[in-house]
Amino acid sequence: MGKIYLIKKVSILRATYQVRLLAFKAVDERKRLVLKVPKTCQFHPSLKALIRLTGSTIKREEI
Repeated sequence: MGKIYLIKKVSILRATYQVRLLAFKAVDERKRLVLKVPKTCQFHPSLKALIRLTGSTIKREEI
């Protein structure tokens, strides 16, 4: 399975247009969206809802 990487150095990651677009592109192309963020990064409730919506498509990795 292919992967799409998004690397962000933020304290809180929201489901921005960029994140939503990449998530739905990953679903459409049957790939995984890998969010590479710092260990201390928290996911905003909007992003948590997107993760629930897309199933196992979105994965978190630490920088």
